[in-house]
Formats: sequence, C-alpha cells, structure tokens
Amino acid sequence: MTTLCVVYSYIDYLFLGDYVDRGQHSLETITLLLALKIEYPENVHLIRGNHEAADINALFGFRIECIERMGENDGIWAWTRFNQLFNYLPLAALIEKKIICMHGGIGRSINSVEQIEKIERPITMDAGSIVLMDLLWSDPTENDSVEGLRPNARGPGLVTFGPDRVTEFCKKNKLQLIIRAHECVMDGFERFAQGQLITLFSATNYCGTANNAGAILVVGRGLVIVPKLIHPLPPPLQSPETSPERVMEDTWMQELNIQRPPTPTRGRPQPDHDRSSLAYI
Repeated sequence: MTTLCVVYSYIDYLFLGDYVDRGQHSLETITLLLALKIEYPENVHLIRGNHEAADINALFGFRIECIERMGENDGIWAWTRFNQLFNYLPLAALIEKKIICMHGGIGRSINSVEQIEKIERPITMDAGSIVLMDLLWSDPTENDSVEGLRPNARGPGLVTFGPDRVTEFCKKNKLQLIIRAHECVMDGFERFAQGQLITLFSATNYCGTANNAGAILVVGRGLVIVPKLIHPLPPPLQSPETSPERVMEDTWMQELNIQRPPTPTRGRPQPDHDRSSLAYI
C-alpha cells in the first residue's frame, strides 16, 4: 500500500518535536519530515523536542534503531549526522507575534521572547543552559489551582510552572497563547491557565498504552484556534504489519518498545516509587 502525503503550498505546517525515540519507525518519521522540509522549505517547520538530543535518544532507542536497520558502521554514522542536525533546529516558533510554540514550556527562566531569539545554534544539551532545559523539558503544573514553580517529577533540576507564570509571560510579551507538546493528553489537546496555554499531542494510542486521542491545531484567520481530533483505531486483524514473517523481522523493535517507557499521560497519578523513573522523560 502506498501512503500519499499532500502538502498544500498555502498552508504552513509546524511540528513540535520528539520526531525520534517515542515509538516504532523513528527513521521513517524523521526522514519523511526532512524530505518535506527540503521540498517545501517555506511551508514545513520543525522545532526541537527533548528527544532531539544525542544523550537522550542514545538511551531511548533511536541509536539502536539506526544500528539494527542500517548496520553498525552506517547506523552510527547516520545517528551522529541526525544529532548534528538536531543541534541546529529552532527551539521555538512565533506565529504572527501573538502565539509562541515550543516543545516543553517557559519553566523558571524564560521571561521574554528575546531570550529565546538570542540562543546561538548549534547547541547541545550539555551546554548547560537553563533556558534550553526549560524550553525542552518543563511542564505546566497539574491544574490551574497550582501556581508558582514546583519541582518536576521528571528529574532533579527540572520544574513545573503555574498559570500565574503563563499569564505574566503572555502579558509581558503581548502574546495571545502558548502552544506546547511534551505530555500525552487523553483528548489530544488540553487547555491550561484559562486557555492561555494549550498542550498538544498528536500520537494516538501512545506507544500502545494510553488509548488516547491525538489532535492537531488549525490556526485560522484572526488567529482562531480550531482543534482537529484524531481518534485511535484498533489494529487490523490481518495486515502485512502483523504477519508472522514481519513479526519475526521486527522482534528487536518490539523488545525495544517494551524496554522504552512512554511519557505518562498528563494528570495520571503515578506511584511514589516511580517519581524518579526515566519514564518521565
């Protein structure tokens, strides 16, 4: 079966990161997106997620996928080249000077759009920038009633930020909205800070565990936001993907997916002993 991808030249497409590492076929995903960027450079835009970093995607599967699919020498070469490219990706996008988009959030350190614009690329995660960590790793607090800055269960040195931070940031920078990704949400999108921030997640039935819907946001005239839901579908009873031959070929990938913990669904309580788990990455 041939998959047809249509890009309309009068529409801009913005992707919010985590193109690799978060499930099967990372190579196909990032290669397709880069091909679209080459073919439609003015219409396709890719910003960086926290998994577009060598130390993270070496741990969570992209490195071994490159090796298993391409052989050790070519796989390591490709993985290295992809990560060199990731270091050049933009860290945020500004739409009509009214909507800012990033992968993670504003954290504790980001107070102005200019701070983000001043970050020089290429940049690696080991550069140690708090601004970089906040952009790629921070999350909103659990709900609108939890204000200020709190420790983030993802790990030491990371924070969650409350609705007061969102309101202050938008007011200071004359912004209408923050759009971010980074967390699985059951309905594909979730509003925070009385609608001034939206968490967007496009992967349905994330890593086969969440049974969540996905969503895209359409930004229309007058910056009207229209969410489009993508409902999860059950796998077909018989398909080339589930044939015995294909299952045997993909055993390594299935084992990798079992070992690779997905991002927990936003708002879902986690056992205390899992609070420092790498599943939160």
